[in-house]
Parts: sequence; structure tokens; C-alpha cells
Amino acid sequence: MPSEHIYKQFDADMEAVRARVLEMGGMVEEQVTQAVEALITGNTKLAETVIDQDHRVNALEVAADEACTQIIALRQPTASDLRMILTIIKTITDLERIGDEAAKIARFAIKVYDNDRIVTPRYNEIKYMAGMATKMLRESLDAFARLDVSGAAGVARQDMEVDEEFHLITRHLITFMMEDPRTISTFIDLLFVVKAIERIGDHAKNMSEYVVFMVKGKDVRHTTIEELEREIQ
Repeated sequence: MPSEHIYKQFDADMEAVRARVLEMGGMVEEQVTQAVEALITGNTKLAETVIDQDHRVNALEVAADEACTQIIALRQPTASDLRMILTIIKTITDLERIGDEAAKIARFAIKVYDNDRIVTPRYNEIKYMAGMATKMLRESLDAFARLDVSGAAGVARQDMEVDEEFHLITRHLITFMMEDPRTISTFIDLLFVVKAIERIGDHAKNMSEYVVFMVKGKDVRHTTIEELEREIQ
């Protein structure tokens, strides 16, 4: 039988990799917040900082992935422990992609404030949408930290709202471009920004679904909200 020492070491390894995920999540959340702030305020130095931080997020993903591989090889986890490892592997992939989307927003923030741009857009709708997506990310990370599935349906509903906001902003930007061709260059860049925010919401929703899998052992991807609610009861 495995000794108590081995059990304790396994628990320590698991806790260390969970902590690394939460560290990565905090870093990515900050990236998103700073990227949107850079876009709204025109702070290109802040945008460059977000872009430069992306390699740190990538490094954390690689480190967490390697730690999970080592745990599987050495400990051969089963049942809930195996689900935890699989959840971590999937979660860090989504977090890395959120970091990529934040860096993308930062790059477009720099482009939007090029000296030759004629139009300075209003960002109220984009700021609102970004706030919704960031809230989803935060709640998904909280659910992971507390192993709490109760908020998964709420995150899924918020994702629907983010999608609706994306379509609304897209229609507005297209209308502006049709009315004034001088806005086309800037507003095409903003279309890529709102798409990046929409993708951040999608990744946050994925993360909340992984928590359900981890806790309940149920794969709730591609299900309706009503089905999700039944699974988490």
C-alpha cells in the first residue's frame, strides 16, 4: 500500500499545480483589464506592457502542463484526482488563449491611436462588454478555486449576453462605416477588438464547464443552460 508520505507528497503536488493555475488566471485577468484600459485611454505604453507580459503567461502554461504530466507519470491518479488533472490541463489552455486575446486587444489599441487616424471612437459599449467578459473570467476562476459548480449556469447565461452585445456593437460599427467611409480603417480594427472580447467570454465559459466536470464527473459542453442547471443540482 502507498505510504502516508506518498499521499502527502501527492496532495502537495496537486496543490502546487492548482496554485499555479490561479496565479496564471490572475495574470491573465490583469492582462485583459490593462489591454482594455490601454484601448480606452490611448495609453500605448500600457498596451506594450500587456504584449510583453504574454510570454510570462505562456511560460506558466508550459510549467503547469509539465507538472501535470509528471503527476500522471509518477502518481497515476484515478477518479476525482484524474479529473482534477484533466481540468487543469484544459483550463490552462483556455487561460493562455485569453492571454493571446488580451495581447491582440493591446496591439489594436496601438493601431487605433496611430497619428494618421481621423476618428477617435467612443468606447462605452466596448468597455461594458469587456467588463462582462472579465466578470465571467473572475467567476470561473473563483469556481475553480472553491470547487463550486453553483455559478456555472450563471457564467453560461452571461456568455449569451456577451454574444448579444458583440452582435449589437458589430451592427453599430458597420452602420458607422457605411455612413462615414473615413471611419472604416479604425472601426475594422475595433471589430477585431470586440471579437477578441467575445472569445474571452467563450474561454471563460469553457473554464466554468470544466469545473462541473471536475466536481460532478459530467461533461456539460455543448449542452443547453437548462441541461447544465439539472446537472449541477
